[in-house]
Amino acid sequence: MHSIWLLVGITALAGVGGTGLGGAVACMFRKDSDKTVSLLLSFAAGVMTAVVCFDLLTEALHPDGKAANVWLVACGVTAGFVIIALLNEWIDKATNHEVAHIDENHPQTADSLEELTHANHLQEHREGRQPRSGLFLAGLVMAAAIALHNVPEGMVIGASFAKTVDQILTNRGGLVMAVVIGLHNIPEGMAVAVPLISGGMNKWHSVGVTALSGAPTILGALLGFLVGAISPTALVISLSFASGAMLYVVFGELLPESILMWKSKLPAALAVLGMLTGLIIIYL
Repeated sequence: MHSIWLLVGITALAGVGGTGLGGAVACMFRKDSDKTVSLLLSFAAGVMTAVVCFDLLTEALHPDGKAANVWLVACGVTAGFVIIALLNEWIDKATNHEVAHIDENHPQTADSLEELTHANHLQEHREGRQPRSGLFLAGLVMAAAIALHNVPEGMVIGASFAKTVDQILTNRGGLVMAVVIGLHNIPEGMAVAVPLISGGMNKWHSVGVTALSGAPTILGALLGFLVGAISPTALVISLSFASGAMLYVVFGELLPESILMWKSKLPAALAVLGMLTGLIIIYL
């Protein structure tokens, strides 16, 4: 029971704390923060990759020091990747059409922090060319979508800790994954808060709604933890699924957004630095 409460607390910091922090950052939004967020995303992607490759998959392939069925691991990774990819495709379709684009030349790709959070629509609303209610609705839809998206991310944290049920605080891989998912949640929190604020919601109320969108991370963590603790085979499936889910987040979300936001060599360098940091933390 003590381990469960530790897991809930750690996951709450990553889920509720990460998205809530993103909402708070949105209240102090700066136009020149593209480069900072780009480097943050790249570093988080590198650390995630390290945890997946050097911790989650390693444990999935050798549970209890024994060799696992590599095909089971491959199928689990594929399932995690595909399910999260489909979920994100649905989220994109559910949210993008809610925010009317300025004109036919308006970019559909989030190649700046403003576009990523829809903040560049704010001027259109201020000038009365679009109803504020449209952006407010977009924020609510985004909050619901992010809440759903956070369930499998929580499963990753839970699966990471399931292999050391009685030693939560000594599981470096799980702790690192919780921290990195918390960092990953900051831009997501901004994407929820900016439309809410622009649509007329009080800033601190929007931060509260944004933070609550991270709460389902806790449910996912409990699910991943409990499933992984059932048996060695269940642990292999849970770790494999979590690995696939995170690989999609890294290569389908974090790195593309990072590179689009700052077309430079530095995001690649920060991704490598993140991998080395994750490697050192796991094995030091």
